[in-house]
Amino acid sequence: MILHVKFMVCYRCKLMVIEELKKLGIRYSTVELGMIETQDSITLEQMEALKSGLHSLELELIEDKKSVLVEKIKGIIIKSIHYSDAPPKQNYSDFISEELGYDYAYLSHMFSEVKGTTIQQFVALHRVERVKELINYDELTLSEIAYKLSYSSLAHLSNQFKKHTGFSPSCYKQLEYKSKKSLVEV
Repeated sequence: MILHVKFMVCYRCKLMVIEELKKLGIRYSTVELGMIETQDSITLEQMEALKSGLHSLELELIEDKKSVLVEKIKGIIIKSIHYSDAPPKQNYSDFISEELGYDYAYLSHMFSEVKGTTIQQFVALHRVERVKELINYDELTLSEIAYKLSYSSLAHLSNQFKKHTGFSPSCYKQLEYKSKKSLVEV
């Protein structure tokens, strides 16, 4: 049985879900960002207990098909930007379409309908959050960050960063307090 979980966007979330499944005695074969695959079917009592347990972790089961697809799109984007050494070699529209086996126009329309923003805007916001994170680590130059995140140039990174934060990356780097959103907030 496959279950989809909303707001499960980091590996810490994944570990908390695994603990919840163990606590409830639900055997699973896979737990990925946004998805649980159980080994057996789940009783109604287990399902209610799981919903309650996930709610206490500020997560929730997704039951409508549109939301499931949107969460899959979000998961692909988050995983490729925040948890991959290199973003996809092709553009995100082709990458997402290929990963999910749907036409991008359909995915884009559904995403915008459910989230109230476009996939491109969601990607841009996550790339900017990743840039903030890499700036905070202070291990890479801005040019290296631009290359790592597949920006066409340092100027493109700077323009997009300033558009979303109000600061240039170099000004942001000098701030004492650097605001960073959690992945759920983006």
